[in-house]
Amino acid sequence: MRDITDIADVKRRFLGHLVLEKGMSANTAQAYGDDVDKLTRYLADAGIAVERATTDDLERFICTLQDVGIQPRSQARIISGVKSFYKYLRMEGFMETDPTELLMAPKIGRHLPEVLTVDEIDRMIACIDMSKAEGQRNRAIIETLYGCGLRVSELVALRLSQLFMEERYVIIQGKGNKQRLVPISPVAIEQISLYLEQTRSRQVAKRGSEDILFLNRRGAMLTRQMIFHIVKQLCELAGVRKVISPHTLRHSFATHLLEGGANLRAIQQMLGHESITTTEIYIHIDRTRLRDEILAHHPRNHPSSAPTP
Repeated sequence: MRDITDIADVKRRFLGHLVLEKGMSANTAQAYGDDVDKLTRYLADAGIAVERATTDDLERFICTLQDVGIQPRSQARIISGVKSFYKYLRMEGFMETDPTELLMAPKIGRHLPEVLTVDEIDRMIACIDMSKAEGQRNRAIIETLYGCGLRVSELVALRLSQLFMEERYVIIQGKGNKQRLVPISPVAIEQISLYLEQTRSRQVAKRGSEDILFLNRRGAMLTRQMIFHIVKQLCELAGVRKVISPHTLRHSFATHLLEGGANLRAIQQMLGHESITTTEIYIHIDRTRLRDEILAHHPRNHPSSAPTP
């Protein structure tokens, strides 16, 4: 076992390992790096070398997360980052044993994401100001997010060369640089075609963005924050009272497919989920919506329907 002399260098190589060898996105790797920073600051304050930490030390670290009010779901993500870090340290010869092997993550309940109805999505689309220069682009963005079930990172990185309009599918570069084919709806094809004809063809793309589909006014690739702003603004204009994000359109895409009778495996492939268990959350959403419909509309669930004694 060797000592760590430069923790910053070790962390830098750890992040490179996550991206290059584990296939993580830069954003996910950075989140793991932030988790490691929390741990290393705690251990430094306690006078404990990172490579000398025991399971008890790490359990005390987790207790501090609870003490400052970090929720169980966030705790679980931090523990996942810490576990990955110590596996890397052992692989690199800094540790003989892995102190995280017996580390337990907090139990968290299944969180059912918010889902929009078709009517709510239609209302949002109706609120797009088509008289503005970015109107047709925003219409195409919403139709593509909802019609293809894309992650926002996949949408902003979508390239012209990934579009196969006549064949009605797009090639998506997903997590871990894994590619998948996703069918694209006739409505989305129509709106993208209008955007290409009316707006995109007249723009001068900045260097490096020549092949990017959706551009901002300056000809550069849109940011994820910009997509979030567009969706949130349309939600407010449409009078939708739900707390949503661009990812809500992805959840809605999957839920509506399941309600329409789509096969769960097909939904898994379209969403790019590595495990079917991730996709199975939409079964729970479907059942929850069914329960709510029954409670709202079944005559035996209304006090007025009770038989007179």
